[in-house]
Amino acid sequence: MIDEKTKLTLQEAYAAMYKFLEHEYEMTGSDEIGGMLSSMSFLDDGGTADPAVWSDWIQAAEKVISGDDDIKLHITRE
Repeated sequence: MIDEKTKLTLQEAYAAMYKFLEHEYEMTGSDEIGGMLSSMSFLDDGGTADPAVWSDWIQAAEKVISGDDDIKLHITRE
């Protein structure tokens, strides 16, 4: 059973994000999510279909690890 103390490798966390987006795609049929999934897919050589995607993922992970990960909703009034 997974809980808050479960640790994932970067590749496992990436796969979890992929599965989450895949589920969203199955529910919505969103072309944008479908395109993202295509770019994110792993190839037989271990790389992603779009090599920049893995680099972007590593940068995002580094932000989270460094504590620069504010994902709270901020609503501002204009």
